[in-house]
Amino acid sequence: MNGLPLRQLLMSLGEPLVELQAAPAGLDVPVRHVAILDPEDPPTAAPGELVLAIGARGRAALPALRAAGRARAAAVAVKLDGPGQADALREAATEAGVALLSVRRETRWEHLDSLARTLLTGPDSAEPGEADTGDLFTLAQTVAVLTGGIVSIEDTSSRVLAYSRSSDSDEVDDLRRLSILGRQGPEPYLAKLREWGVFSHLRGSDGAIEIAAHPELGIRRRLAIAIRSGAQPLGTIWVQEGARPLTPTADRALVGAARVAAGQLVRRRRELSADARLTQTLLTGLLEGSTGPQSLATHLGLDLRRPATVLAYAPAATAERDAELSRDEVTGLISVHTAARHRGALLAPVDSRIYVLLPELPPGLPQATLRDWAQETVDAARTHLAIPLRAAIGPTVPALTDVPASRAQADRILDAMGRGGVVPDVAALHDVQAEVLVSEVLALLHDRPELRDPRLTALTTYDARHHTRLAESVLAYLDALGEVRTAADTLHIHPNTLRYRVRRAEQLTGLDLAQPQQRLLAMLQLRLAES
Repeated sequence: MNGLPLRQLLMSLGEPLVELQAAPAGLDVPVRHVAILDPEDPPTAAPGELVLAIGARGRAALPALRAAGRARAAAVAVKLDGPGQADALREAATEAGVALLSVRRETRWEHLDSLARTLLTGPDSAEPGEADTGDLFTLAQTVAVLTGGIVSIEDTSSRVLAYSRSSDSDEVDDLRRLSILGRQGPEPYLAKLREWGVFSHLRGSDGAIEIAAHPELGIRRRLAIAIRSGAQPLGTIWVQEGARPLTPTADRALVGAARVAAGQLVRRRRELSADARLTQTLLTGLLEGSTGPQSLATHLGLDLRRPATVLAYAPAATAERDAELSRDEVTGLISVHTAARHRGALLAPVDSRIYVLLPELPPGLPQATLRDWAQETVDAARTHLAIPLRAAIGPTVPALTDVPASRAQADRILDAMGRGGVVPDVAALHDVQAEVLVSEVLALLHDRPELRDPRLTALTTYDARHHTRLAESVLAYLDALGEVRTAADTLHIHPNTLRYRVRRAEQLTGLDLAQPQQRLLAMLQLRLAES
């Protein structure tokens, strides 16, 4: 048994069951068997095994990892009691040279065991007639033999996916030649096919249709059939007639070929989708610091030692509802603009934010360049989607290992930008240093009620009960550095009204706003209440 690459096993099992924590030997190591290691048994393993370390939580799984490494097993799956255990186990797995999978706490071991065994033995238990049909090029060549024609397989956008070989170039017409050379049907010919109703006939037919020869256009006779999965169109198979007529059973051969091609294209889409899900899982784990960088680097072939940075995007507070409705559009716009600037850019939507990892940056890339990239994206979102975005530029870190720190700083910046005030829509830390630090002091006050002055708490409570605006007036007075007229203009009230409110607040609470410490604490605590 050759085994299933670890990459395929992870794609199939997916994030709901397991997460990859380490893969020191890469993701192409073959998994041949599943073994259950009972906690009462001595730690043993065999080459190519996926070892399910049942009952050995956290550090108790270290002997199993070491034994699996000595035996050249493929991977060890464990359950973690807490996030702190992952680091020690990842280090042990890397030293042992064996992949480490963490299993969700709610996952039943027997369920994981059953799924893994099914995946490993699936090809051997296929139904009769469901043997491997090979790739699309093999299928195209088979159809050419069965029909006596020259075959191409295209997707729904008329892009050529595969084609058969032709020994005589004189048999190939202009439409076929230009399609193969350009990897897509040429527009003048496609326009003719639309004019003749070929594509509409294909959409409404389950069988093969015939397109007559048009020598004046350089088009020979051909058959075509739509490839579908249920009602979903996937593409078209075209058979061009060569020097000899097509076989009498060509149309029937095409019906079978379309069904085989549908299965292949559906599998291809599923594999691409599974690969994308695995990339997202590894990327999100790296950003959050729950998964080491080695797994993502191995999966995508990234250099761990090259600089990287994180850009973080979030809708402005006034646009959060609209941005939620247009989440796919926003993500698509960010991905297109970022990919135009950096070939290896990776996106990870997390809650209301969209993170962009820029790996393998050239050394010494100016932060002004990153700012220009982010500004271009923000401007495009405003122009094309009417959605105001904010963008935070995390620091460029020397290696992928430090990516969580870049993400954390980008989050600090976005948090501060989200609290309002006069801030740019694209910012690095030095642009909003004061806003970030004040934001974090306010977060500390929010989480630690014992640090607040009860007199200020009483003031906001009084406002809520009596529908007054004393706290708001005091904060405006303090923000204006005691300039009564400036503060009154901000609140659109008469200066005497402001003076009365400030005196009234001092009388009710016993505060003395002439004292610097009390002014400082009032500015912070009242700003917390306002936010």
